[in-house]
Amino acid sequence: MATLALLGVATLGLSACGGGKARPRADLAASQVTTIGVNSYLWRASLDALSFMPLLQADSSGGVIITDWYANPGNPNERMKVTVSILDRDLRADALRVAASRQVAQNGTWVDAPVQAATVQKLEEIILTRARDLRRGAFEG
Repeated sequence: MATLALLGVATLGLSACGGGKARPRADLAASQVTTIGVNSYLWRASLDALSFMPLLQADSSGGVIITDWYANPGNPNERMKVTVSILDRDLRADALRVAASRQVAQNGTWVDAPVQAATVQKLEEIILTRARDLRRGAFEG
């Protein structure tokens, strides 16, 4: 926070040196304009992508979102649970980790089943695309 305040003071001091020309808007990282502990675009995009699933935990300070089990009404014999971890304050692909668990109903009990790697990759792609769109929208508007 002290760094941000120092940056603000330095910016104010230099603003008089502009010679009347319009300055381009600064591209502040999302972590510098919010109070959450992780990249706000990745956080919002993750919540958007998982909005159809019930949430068990959403910790914006630690960057962890954990869903409860979700069964698609079209396939009630299968359910999924997802954990999203946001690892950095920057909007980068390696700042996002998605893990999923899957279970299938067999003889009245839920049994662990493998999750296709493509499922996790697709969810990561959806979150990253949404985060980029949110960031782009913030600077266009």
